[in-house]
Amino acid sequence: MTNETTAPPPSPGAPLRPPAGRYGPEPTERRRRLAVVGIVLVAIVGLAITLVIGLRYANEPVRFKDFGYTVVSPERVDVTFEVYMDPGTTATCTLDALAESFAQVGTVDVTVGPVEVTESRYTVSVATSELATTGIVQSCRVAP
Repeated sequence: MTNETTAPPPSPGAPLRPPAGRYGPEPTERRRRLAVVGIVLVAIVGLAITLVIGLRYANEPVRFKDFGYTVVSPERVDVTFEVYMDPGTTATCTLDALAESFAQVGTVDVTVGPVEVTESRYTVSVATSELATTGIVQSCRVAP
């Protein structure tokens, strides 16, 4: 029994294709090449952006990493952090204490270094105006 709404089965070995025109015009060789060139260009641009960002980050003279914090009291939070810089360098780091609403409830600038090793760890107390729920390093830069 044949139903007029169904297409005949494809012949064996024939590639499975949707009906002509169903999903737009049939792809041509030129369209395929343009698609491949477009994908390659997007990949090259993405790689270039990643490389520029990576090189910029690698060339920063002072880098830091938050290591942890301890809420000591409603008036104080201790922030522990690591600083990475060349031996002999001195840096100024800005530490912030934040409340549950992320409002800044304390801040301090601290000078670290000069150091004899590339990586060093510090714990600094930040005075707060109310209970802080976190302590973070906002920034570190080479000291003038």
